[in-house]
Amino acid sequence: QVQLVESGGGLVQAGGSLRLSCAASGSTFSRYAMGWFRQGPEKEREFVASTSGISSATYYADSVKGRFIISRDNAKNTVYLQMNTLKPEDTAVYYCAARLATIKTRANDYDYWGQGTQVTVSS
Repeated sequence: QVQLVESGGGLVQAGGSLRLSCAASGSTFSRYAMGWFRQGPEKEREFVASTSGISSATYYADSVKGRFIISRDNAKNTVYLQMNTLKPEDTAVYYCAARLATIKTRANDYDYWGQGTQVTVSS
């Protein structure tokens, strides 16, 4: 069982940056693949980025590739999402998710979810 708590959301102007954090409970954090997803107003939840456990392999959605960076600190049980060059279309609630074993990009493949943190990008 993993509990996830996101933080770091807020209001930022277009072109700005934010760093989201997701703190996980439990002592086996390194065994979990971690993902970030987002859900904008009247939109489906979509994949943003994911990272594997030990190897730290990463995947990104095309819409954020080159602007966002996912990273993790297994000693702190935390995964981060550094978001740069933010655009108004990045406005969404951002969710952290975890799954035991291999890295995935579909929301349905993740078993544990945080409560979400709002990111609003003004034009």
